Amino acid sequence: MAPKVQRLLTLEGAIVDALWVSALVTRLFPGVSGSLLHLRNRMVLPSFEECQSMSDVNATEVTQHDAIPGVSHLELAAMLCSRLCHDVISPVGAIVNGIEVLEDKDAADMRDVALDLIAKSARQASARLQFTRLAFGAAGSAGAQLDLGDAEQVVCGMIEDDRTKIEWKLPREFQPKNRVKLLLNLTLLSSSTIPRGGVIRVEPRAEGDLTGFTLVATGTSARIPQNVETLLAGQIPESGLDAHVIQPFYAGMLARDCKMTISFAQDGDTVRIFANPA
Repeated sequence: MAPKVQRLLTLEGAIVDALWVSALVTRLFPGVSGSLLHLRNRMVLPSFEECQSMSDVNATEVTQHDAIPGVSHLELAAMLCSRLCHDVISPVGAIVNGIEVLEDKDAADMRDVALDLIAKSARQASARLQFTRLAFGAAGSAGAQLDLGDAEQVVCGMIEDDRTKIEWKLPREFQPKNRVKLLLNLTLLSSSTIPRGGVIRVEPRAEGDLTGFTLVATGTSARIPQNVETLLAGQIPESGLDAHVIQPFYAGMLARDCKMTISFAQDGDTVRIFANPA
């Protein structure tokens, strides 16, 4: 089989896996991108209902233990969806651009570049979708347990790149779903403390018979993001909640559901996040 044909077949599954997001985006925001709508009409994608089941934000489950003054469950779900779309729209748009180059008869010399762009972007979109499905979605029934080995895979796929590396020291075992979701959200917060990249070490933290997590991020210009501790504590800033700050607020909701406390400590270019049983 010709190498280019092999590459296209390898890409097919990843592209379809990633591009169902375009169906969701164009359904919610019909004017956001003519290219996305054009691509959606040309490909067989899952239905909107299937998209919901794949990445449903289980707002009822998350908020049943938290009263949020001035924020409805619908607003919370909308902000989380906006965050998800923000994370995946960039690689999906790059896939669209790559396909448009492939269709351009005057750009035959750019076909290899376009294929590489599609391959890289499809892998990136797929990794982000797998991560957000576990970190923000339902990911199993209430009371289910998730494998920390799966958590490691989605964290590495989401965060690792040329600048940032993950050192995962947790054992492969099943833990309650919301504890794993909390861990995934804490890895996002940890990555935000090293904007120039570095190393994030994820390890167990023992407190008597109970086990928590410690995330140690080391990198140039490390810092604790503004208001993150306030948001984790469930306090709404004066400017209100929006998609830019909803993730640490949601992480705090998960921590309270799991009866865990979250704290930060900084020493030079190292920021530690501690998740301890309350």
